[in-house]
Amino acid sequence: MRPKILLTLVAIALVLTACATPTPTPVPKPEPTKAVAAPTAVPPTPVPPTAAPQKVKIRLTTWAGADESKELQAVIDKVNAASKTFEIVHEPVPADYYTKLQTSIAGGTAADLMWLSHEEIIGYASRGALLDISEFLKADKTNPAAKLDDYFEPVLASCQYQGKYYGLPWIAQPVVMFYNPDLFAKAGIKEPDESWDWATFKDAAKRLTIPGQQWGTSFNGWPPPHMWVWQAGGEVISPDLKTCPVDSPEAIQGLQFYADLIYNPEYAVPEEVIKEQGFAEMAKAGKVAMFFGGASDDLDFAYTKDPKNAKLKVALVPKGPKGRATFAWSAATSIWSGTKNKQAAYDALVALTEGIHHWKIVAPRKSLANVETIAASVPGKKDSAATILKALPDMRPFRVIPKYGDWNDVFWNQFMDPLFHKKGTAADLAKAARPKLEATLPK
Repeated sequence: MRPKILLTLVAIALVLTACATPTPTPVPKPEPTKAVAAPTAVPPTPVPPTAAPQKVKIRLTTWAGADESKELQAVIDKVNAASKTFEIVHEPVPADYYTKLQTSIAGGTAADLMWLSHEEIIGYASRGALLDISEFLKADKTNPAAKLDDYFEPVLASCQYQGKYYGLPWIAQPVVMFYNPDLFAKAGIKEPDESWDWATFKDAAKRLTIPGQQWGTSFNGWPPPHMWVWQAGGEVISPDLKTCPVDSPEAIQGLQFYADLIYNPEYAVPEEVIKEQGFAEMAKAGKVAMFFGGASDDLDFAYTKDPKNAKLKVALVPKGPKGRATFAWSAATSIWSGTKNKQAAYDALVALTEGIHHWKIVAPRKSLANVETIAASVPGKKDSAATILKALPDMRPFRVIPKYGDWNDVFWNQFMDPLFHKKGTAADLAKAARPKLEATLPK
């Protein structure tokens, strides 16, 4: 506000004094001349400054832990600084995230924006919990993150339900194979390349295993057995969502290959050892030669943070009889259907998505699928970026249905768990599992 300036005019009184004359007759003393009063200054009427429009607060809930929250806040700060209409307030829920999210939705107190793993989006959309953003996206001609044709189609599809869009993905993380070059050299085995297939991988896993000391690989339900089904040409849920052909020859081939390796001490870490020493921790400790992880995992540069960690490199996953399909974990930000500020929530969504695409890898957009973007987002990934990019054409997320949670319970508890613990072959268990899985499909 400008300070007021008051101008005060001070009159100077001039008194005229008569001079005495030599005549004896006194001359009367004249009255002093009165000073002319200055006009009173009128202060200017203050003009109130134009108030900046108040930003709409947009609440964001995520599962981010302490470190991830700190990194995310740096992204949010940049987004907020650039916006004149909204301010994102982060509300992390690192424990019991989905339980608390569902409670807040049921109680009508959910945050405007929420993170959802790709397995969850369709379920929430089918229950009316998410805002359809299709028309917002159609009308948006300026934001790069709103250009749907720039996204990898399988990843974008995870945000669709009945032809409508219910979020924007912010990561597409394909599974790659981290390997220990020192262990390969000691075993006299050539490092993995693009020619590797199931047989090559299995043979190397056996040769790299030293009983009780070192193992060729490690499975515990991760990486998802779906990958091996896909690589054999099979599916666990058909494209039309009407069947679960887990008893097809292709599906059985992939699942049995997986079952023959998991917890088998000839090739892989036994279950009890994983429980004692950890999963990825054993790869970092140099006790596992080949470990399947997400492309954004720090296994290939963990040694730069702690010299005790083994130096690992990245290779593509081995290919199967029908291809090199690899699982891609994806997640999205969605808008709660009960938000009171739909436009502001959408504006915040696209701005935040753009910011996260330059933080998380791999960004699920073709225009950002390059070594430079990956290295700028995560400098430690510079040496692995080219290999990670080669995995993108073969990546795919799970095919999801509205009752995916029910489907998943059957798949793991009544099919995979018995298979992994040698309570039946893939062929035998698939026959019993299929009708139970199909009972959860959309009617």
